[in-house]
Amino acid sequence: MKNSIGIGLLSFFLMAAMLVISGCSVLESAMDMAPGFIPGVDKKDVDMAKSGLAVGQQLVEAVDTITPEQEYYIGRAAAATIINTYGVYEDDAATLYLNELGSTVAEFSDMPEVYSGYHFIILDSDEINAFATPGAFIFVTRGMLACCDGEEELAAVLAHEIAHIQNRHAIRSIKSSRWTKVFTKLGSEAAKQAAGGRDLAALGDMFEGVLDDVTKALIVNGYSRDLEEEADVQGVAIVERCGYSPAAMVAMLKVMEKSLGSNGGGFGKTHPSPEDRIETVEPMISANRITRNSARQSRFDAAMRGARNSRS
Repeated sequence: MKNSIGIGLLSFFLMAAMLVISGCSVLESAMDMAPGFIPGVDKKDVDMAKSGLAVGQQLVEAVDTITPEQEYYIGRAAAATIINTYGVYEDDAATLYLNELGSTVAEFSDMPEVYSGYHFIILDSDEINAFATPGAFIFVTRGMLACCDGEEELAAVLAHEIAHIQNRHAIRSIKSSRWTKVFTKLGSEAAKQAAGGRDLAALGDMFEGVLDDVTKALIVNGYSRDLEEEADVQGVAIVERCGYSPAAMVAMLKVMEKSLGSNGGGFGKTHPSPEDRIETVEPMISANRITRNSARQSRFDAAMRGARNSRS
C-alpha cells in the first residue's frame, strides 16, 4: 500500500509538471481532479502542490523579466569562465580592430544598444569556435579567424553572434533548463513531505545554477538547430545592412567545413554542420561571389595577420 501511494504522488507531480505548458488554469483544474482519481493523492497534497506551483511560476517570471543590467552581470560571469577555459590572445591591434568592426556590425542589428556596450575578445585557441554571452560579450577563437579570408567573412561571423544576442538565446537557455529543475524539485520535495509546511524559499537555490546553464549551452551542448538557423538567417540580414557581401557567410562556412573535417570538438560539437547551415542561407543570397574591397582587405590583413597565424 505504501508503495502505491508513492507511485501515485510521483504520477501526480509528473502530470503537473507536464501540464504546465498548457497554462495555469488547465494545470489547476487537473490538480483539483486528482483526488479520487490518482491513488495516494488527497486534498492536502493538491494544496501543497499549488503552493509550490505559485513559487515556481514566480521564479520563471523572474527569468522572463531579467533586466539588461542583470543580464550584463550574468554574461560577465560567463565571460570569465570562457576566458579561464581558453585564455585571451593578447594583441592590441587585433583586439582594437575586432572591436571596431564588431561595434559597426552591431549598429546594423536589431539591438544596437546594450547595457554596457558590445565587447569583442580573441581567444587564444586553435579550436574553430565563437561564443556570445548575455550582456554582449562576443568571443572569437584564433582558429575561427583562420577560417576568415577577409573582413567580409569576419563580419559574417560577428553578425551571427550578434543575432544570438538580439534573440537572447543564452537567456532562453536558462529558462528552459531551470524550468525543468524547478518542477523536479517541487515533485520530489512534495513526495517526501506528506504533511505540514515546507521551506519554499529553498526553491530559490534553483537559480544558483544560472551561470552553469549559460556556460554549458555555449561550450558543451550548443544551441538547437532551430536557434542556430535563426542566428544564420538574421546574421545574413545584418551583413547586408552593413554593406558587406552576404556571400561571405557561405564562403566562411565552406572553409570551416573543410577545416573541421572529422573533428568533433569545438564548433563541430556545439553547432549544426556547416553543410546544413549552407543549405539554409544559400537560397537567401542573390550573388555567389564576394565583392572584395581593397581598403577593407588591407586593414584586415594588417590587424589579423598575427592572430590568424599564431600558435599556442
